[in-house]
Amino acid sequence: MALRKIDLGDLKLNPFDILNKEWMLLSAGKEKDFNTMTVSWGALGYIWGAPAATAYVRQSRYTRDFIEKYDSFSLTVLKAGYSDQLNRLGSESGREIDKINDSGLTPIILEGCPAFEQARLVFICKKMFSNEIYEDGFLYKETLDKFYSTRDMHTMYIGSITSCYED
Repeated sequence: MALRKIDLGDLKLNPFDILNKEWMLLSAGKEKDFNTMTVSWGALGYIWGAPAATAYVRQSRYTRDFIEKYDSFSLTVLKAGYSDQLNRLGSESGREIDKINDSGLTPIILEGCPAFEQARLVFICKKMFSNEIYEDGFLYKETLDKFYSTRDMHTMYIGSITSCYED
């Protein structure tokens, strides 16, 4: 079955399961010039008058270059059976290898944004906000030390969900 555009009001999902158990692929760029990475930190909700997704990207990640360069990004939830691809796309850098081609996933372009044919769900997001996470913003040093021991901090991106596709 092919992906079809749906109304967000028709969506039935548990965002906690998607982020914590299934994970998503964050992709940014355009056809022939994009990168993707696995994300499990984020949020789905409503802010500034729009349905929105929040994603966190470490400053060292190659995908960050693309999300900084382009106005939109996608969040793809793959169908069951792709855990090896999610692990690989989250642990290898597109700077050094062609990890997308090596993953066996089939890239597609939805509304000018990269996603994957093997998706069961895709959110297309237009960037609304970004901000660096800084050390001095942490209220508890143990949280900073646990998640940022090397101080490779995240950038937070909030994107307005402009459309949603479902298998």
